[in-house]
Amino acid sequence: MPHVKKKTIGGPLRFLLCLVGVAVGAWLVPVSVLSLTNDLTNDPAKVVKKYLSLDKRGVRLTAHSYEAVMPYVAWEREEPVWERFVVIRDYAVSDDVTQWDIVSSTEARIPVTFQVLGVVHVGTATFVPAPEEEVLSIRIRAVDNHWKMVSPVFPPHVGRSRLADFVKDAMLREPNDDRARTLRRLREDLVNAGRS
Repeated sequence: MPHVKKKTIGGPLRFLLCLVGVAVGAWLVPVSVLSLTNDLTNDPAKVVKKYLSLDKRGVRLTAHSYEAVMPYVAWEREEPVWERFVVIRDYAVSDDVTQWDIVSSTEARIPVTFQVLGVVHVGTATFVPAPEEEVLSIRIRAVDNHWKMVSPVFPPHVGRSRLADFVKDAMLREPNDDRARTLRRLREDLVNAGRS
């Protein structure tokens, strides 16, 4: 009996099929599994750090990008339309549990320190320099087996350069010349903030 060679899929075709399998598998896995999980087995400070990292990058500036922070919060009330944005250089979340206010095994207050440069007033498109160190106590609690920030609801704390880029984009889209000049001045103020 002659030797019959089996045909197998090899080389590039096998690789292509593997890629298709991975793509279909990733599509079937929920997005929350692929992102940072904030379940109760994780450090609650990681949830606060992730939220503040996104906030510093300006995700709360528009309704379109705001959804990125939703997995990390369970506010007791909806966020208002903010009249001001806090401009920050940086922030620090305390990793030292002895500095936390432990309310119970499912709730704590974690201190966060912001290096504030000033405040942007949205209605007038003005920057008011007010360098200070701001300390907030972020209350985090177990909600549906996940750590979530529950209070306080505070205005966006955005990095200086990110806010300057945001204002530049608004300035380039602004059809009104007077408003565009106001936005240009605001951007210049933001670019120069904290340089002295």
